[in-house]
Amino acid sequence: MPGPLLLALRGVSKRFGAVQALADVDLEIHTGEVVALLGDNGAGKSTLVKVIAGVGPADQGVVEWQGRTVQVRRPHDAQSLGIATVYQDLALCENLDVVGNIFLGREVRRLGILDEVEMERRTRGLLESLSIRIPDVRVPVATLSGGQRQTVAISRSLLGEPRLLLLDEPTASLGVEQTSHVLDLVDRLRDHGLGVLLISHNMGDVKAVADQAAVLRLGRNNGFFDVMTTSQEQIISSITGATSHARRPPRPGEAGL
Repeated sequence: MPGPLLLALRGVSKRFGAVQALADVDLEIHTGEVVALLGDNGAGKSTLVKVIAGVGPADQGVVEWQGRTVQVRRPHDAQSLGIATVYQDLALCENLDVVGNIFLGREVRRLGILDEVEMERRTRGLLESLSIRIPDVRVPVATLSGGQRQTVAISRSLLGEPRLLLLDEPTASLGVEQTSHVLDLVDRLRDHGLGVLLISHNMGDVKAVADQAAVLRLGRNNGFFDVMTTSQEQIISSITGATSHARRPPRPGEAGL
């Protein structure tokens, strides 16, 4: 069962000139919960992720973190709260090995010299804690499979011990077996108590790992669904606009239930 409320967006709006990218959007993510963010191209998913990550702050609305209102105006603000983002391009340095990528920008030094032994020890410990199998952490990332690269990018984001992880299309370019490995990792992140926002176009992935699904259409909320009890057809209908849904339905214990 999901834990306490981690992140809440209330009435978030974002405009780019004449284009209203987001309009009065709500979203909630709890600890130990995977929320899928769905929507067609141009629905506002990437813009919403950038709002949460501090890359493109909202023009209007409230961001709440663990029940208190916060300002997320830049990426450092999000990181200091405990929000990490893995973008679709992964931003890995392919000429560096796994250790070098995980500690890129956060290198451990001892007496002014890179402590390669400590960084390798911590890398192995992190991968083992997530049951990630990479036989040699000293091989260049360029030699790894797509799934392995994705797990390296996710592992790097966990180095700062975030509470919320934003995953942008993590399985978009992966085969069936590699996708399965990444989805297993998402499951383990939930078991570790993290909140996960999963941006995806793949309903199979959503059904496999998500607890809740939030649908955006033309920059607005168009449905919140319990993935276990909602059919794939209902969710797709909301994505395409065949059906229209109001704001988030009340959760158990709230007024109206």
